[in-house]
Amino acid sequence: MAANTNLGLIRWLTFLMFTMFAMTTDAVGVIIPEIIKEFNLSLTQAGAFHYASMAAIALSGILFGFLADKLGRKRTIIIGLGLFALACLLFSLGNQFEVFVVLLVISGCAIGIFKTGALALIGDISTSSQNHTRTMNLVEGFFGVGAIIGPAIVAYLLAAQVSWKYLYIFAGFLSLVLLTTAALVKYPQPKAQQTESIDLKRTFKMLGNPYALGFSAAIGLYVATEVAIYVWMPSLLKTYTGSVVWLATYALSIFFVLRAAGRFLGHWVLTRFSWTLVMMCFSGAIFLCFLGSIAFGVSCAVFLLPLSGLFMSMIYPTLNSKGINCFPKHEHGTIAGVILFFTAISAAVGPLLMGIIGDLFGAVNYGFYLAAGFAGLLWVAMIYNHLKDPAQARLAEIDQGEYGSQV
Repeated sequence: MAANTNLGLIRWLTFLMFTMFAMTTDAVGVIIPEIIKEFNLSLTQAGAFHYASMAAIALSGILFGFLADKLGRKRTIIIGLGLFALACLLFSLGNQFEVFVVLLVISGCAIGIFKTGALALIGDISTSSQNHTRTMNLVEGFFGVGAIIGPAIVAYLLAAQVSWKYLYIFAGFLSLVLLTTAALVKYPQPKAQQTESIDLKRTFKMLGNPYALGFSAAIGLYVATEVAIYVWMPSLLKTYTGSVVWLATYALSIFFVLRAAGRFLGHWVLTRFSWTLVMMCFSGAIFLCFLGSIAFGVSCAVFLLPLSGLFMSMIYPTLNSKGINCFPKHEHGTIAGVILFFTAISAAVGPLLMGIIGDLFGAVNYGFYLAAGFAGLLWVAMIYNHLKDPAQARLAEIDQGEYGSQV
């Protein structure tokens, strides 16, 4: 009974950690227009609210991802949550743009630490690689819930003429609650099968692994496409003057709702359809949404860009799960850090390039040409993945060795 209780608490702790940090990272699209007015910034400058935390998450993932394997999941999660709480609560003392950027860097480092610990923990509590993939979709579904709550809180604060900073303060207090829970829960112990030291050298060695690079590249293309929506779509749709202004107003919320709903649905879909087929079909639908938005302008983008959230829903958690499951459980923290590095770098560089293009040509819509290119490349990659399935043998081998079952 105690083991079952701990397992249930661990699952909910993981769900709530993803919900919490999504509240802050995915609310930037709503915050950016406010700080542009508040500090008189350009698109590129204001985008630092996104770039700073994503760059920090990337560096943290690659530099500290191995901590989950070396120190254990529990200690790593506690360290990350404590640092995140400190950074968020310090927002209450800041009034300068540069100070906020520094705090975002600290919070990004914290996210990289506790997220790799949480991702490794998912492997410890999974019973098969298929179960791992379904659990990852469920976890990312809660991330999607946080992505809905965060912008909603900011919108409420702004409507009440209260500073957006209180979003971070709230997240800081929530992080302290989760830290306390993490400290009290007993964690499962992964099998210790290490044949080499757990350090940065092993991390950099993993960078040369074709499975790590292949899944990281695919995830990078996806993330560059996704962040275009929640960073720059609110700015793009501010130019909409058609008959469904309400849809433009709530477009980001609709996108996040569809993305979250799709991830919870993914727990069911992936038991009935091949994951490679789902990835190919959904990535193709995303590309068509972006292509239609470019071809027919903002009057079409107001429908198609929010709709893309439904098709984006299962791609990241599924690719992330498959990439992690190409490695044994005692390396899950390290590989999660490697994939997180490419994820966050893409999340930082993609919107940055879109902001630069928007400033160069004088309108944010030009940046969406680049995002459409990322979506097209992702579709091509997923077509190849479905036709060739290059990871099939590796996933079957790891599944048999780690879980005692076939994929």
